[in-house]
Amino acid sequence: MRSFVLSFAATLAFAGAGFAQTSHTGSNIPEVLRGTSGEPTTKKTTPAKPAVHKVAAAQSTQHTTAQRATPQRVTPQSLRAARYGGFAPAPVPPPPELDTSSPRTLSLVNANSGETLAVTFWSNGAYRRDALDKLNHFLRDTRENAQTEMDPLLFDVLWHTAMVVGYGGAIEVLSAFRSPTTNAWLASVSRGVASDSQHMNGNAMDIRFPGVPVFTIRQAARSLNMGGVGFYPRSGFVHLDTGPVRYW
Repeated sequence: MRSFVLSFAATLAFAGAGFAQTSHTGSNIPEVLRGTSGEPTTKKTTPAKPAVHKVAAAQSTQHTTAQRATPQRVTPQSLRAARYGGFAPAPVPPPPELDTSSPRTLSLVNANSGETLAVTFWSNGAYRRDALDKLNHFLRDTRENAQTEMDPLLFDVLWHTAMVVGYGGAIEVLSAFRSPTTNAWLASVSRGVASDSQHMNGNAMDIRFPGVPVFTIRQAARSLNMGGVGFYPRSGFVHLDTGPVRYW
């Protein structure tokens, strides 16, 4: 009986093996792994977008990020540009060749008193005392009727500026010497007046050349490199002084 059972079990095992082989039509494909589909899958492919779009997008993102991360540098030039109509000051031009031998004559109009003066203040290598006295009186503080000894170098700066521009007409003087009282009063009613203004030292003049753009006058004065030059385009004048070389 035991022999019969063993024989019957062997027969069943042989039949099962044959069935397993015929169920795959004789192929040697391994059995499907547990947990996966038995049917072959076809991978759907989506056409890739052109790389240029991705690159452009990446560059745009980087540019925007850089703009947010890096603040725009603020310079005195950009501040002046925003203040004075959107243009930045031009660089200082090269120094001109100065006439150091010809007589130096100024033709002036005092915008406050209406007085005029034409005087040769330098000739034959020296300043003329009588002419300097006339200039000191002409450039007085008309509000206080006070005068001082003006710096003769200031007249040289003004004369050379006119020569560089090529201007030979009368120069309008808006302000020259100021007493401390007048300067304090002006500072109380007007913006941009320094409490220690060079005007109080007899070293400064606010001028204009009628018919000549103030920008042109400013550039000519700066090229001399002989003192301070202030630019006031809205008010239409240029400040000249014989203090330290500086610009505003």
